[in-house]
Amino acid sequence: MRSNLRRHASGKIQQVRNATENGGASLAASLNHHVDEHSALLHRPFQNSDGQPLYDDERTWVRWPASFGYTSWQTLTSNPINVLLVFVPLGIAFGATHGNPTVVFVLNFLAIIPLASLLSFATEELSVKLGQTLGGLMNATFGNAVELIVSIVALKNGEIRIVQASMLGSILSNILLVLGCCFLAGGIKHKEQCFNSTVASTMSSLMAVSTASLIIPATLYAAMGSSKSHDKKTDNILILSHGTSIILLILYALYLFFQLKTHAHLFDEESEPEAGGEGGANDEQSEGHVLSPWAAGVALVIVTIAVAVCAEYLVDSIDSIVESAHVSRTFIGLILLPIVGNAAEHVTAVVVATKNKMDLAIGVAIGSSMQIALLVTPFLVILGWIIGQPMSLQFEIFETVVFFLAVLVTNYLISDGKSNYLEGAMLIGMYIIIALAFYVYPDKPPEGASSLWSMMSQR
Repeated sequence: MRSNLRRHASGKIQQVRNATENGGASLAASLNHHVDEHSALLHRPFQNSDGQPLYDDERTWVRWPASFGYTSWQTLTSNPINVLLVFVPLGIAFGATHGNPTVVFVLNFLAIIPLASLLSFATEELSVKLGQTLGGLMNATFGNAVELIVSIVALKNGEIRIVQASMLGSILSNILLVLGCCFLAGGIKHKEQCFNSTVASTMSSLMAVSTASLIIPATLYAAMGSSKSHDKKTDNILILSHGTSIILLILYALYLFFQLKTHAHLFDEESEPEAGGEGGANDEQSEGHVLSPWAAGVALVIVTIAVAVCAEYLVDSIDSIVESAHVSRTFIGLILLPIVGNAAEHVTAVVVATKNKMDLAIGVAIGSSMQIALLVTPFLVILGWIIGQPMSLQFEIFETVVFFLAVLVTNYLISDGKSNYLEGAMLIGMYIIIALAFYVYPDKPPEGASSLWSMMSQR
């Protein structure tokens, strides 16, 4: 009797367990179905009921808006730094309503950072579609577009010191801060990294030539001493600067021809080892490109206009920042503005360095500096000549010496074609020392600096 009851009870318990398991499975299936429906809802804005992308729809009135929305979404999510795009309308609104100059400066300062990222993204998209030669020209033109736009606005307003400091600051930021971060980040992950020393040597040689183009006007101005009036010396320096700028532009054009045509094999070697090691360069080029040439061109125009507007308000608020924050124009142009303009390049160079792609990192850091020295700065001198602004290559003695030392140290570190984290720390440390020096450096140095240099040159 009891055994029958036990068997009956155990049978009932087993039935309950089976029912529970079946119910749990049904509940899990129901939850999975709900999750699938939810995932489908997330992708539904760009898909129809059959799962076909709306940007491939046969109906034009459906395909075009969907394609625009999908492309815009892919572009905006290409870099996390694009979250700062919310500051673009805020900066323009505060600038248009003549708000507090400090607020206008900070908002437009933050707004230009994501715009630089979008400008870099659109340039890369367009250069891939156009091929190597035109792509190289596009990168040369738009790679430093933010610095160029800010400098053109400042030059138009007669802010010669801002323009000169911004150009020098961009070069120092790239060859010391960016390159130092690449060496440091890559050296921490990899014990020692190698890169194409031939390409690096070519770039560093051109940087040495650009250094000479700044040293010669500064020494000539000091060598003239008091034998000539200030206006006469300024006219002579302008003549030298105009001629030197034309020669530097010719040298940069020859470098492009050297890189893209006659000696392209030297620059193509850097991509061959990586092609076999990480899936090939073709795989990297084929992924992530969502903009057509027309879309990339339109994006470049829109972003460039936005950068120009933000740069206008940024430059207009500099005078108030100098008076209220007691910060020199030289420090703003040499330290702050280059950080904004080179933000996207900083991130790109460090990321590729951690992936052991040091040739690309060197190309971004030193190549960008070379573009500033041989293309952007001479162009601004010629532009100032055209619009009647006395923009010259005559920098202050202290700035010229700092530039010479920075190029000397960088050339010495990259000459062996190897890098490690200690070399990166040295470059970053030198940049911090220079930043501290320019923080206390006055906008108008005393005449004693020029007279001391003049006495040394006479001896």
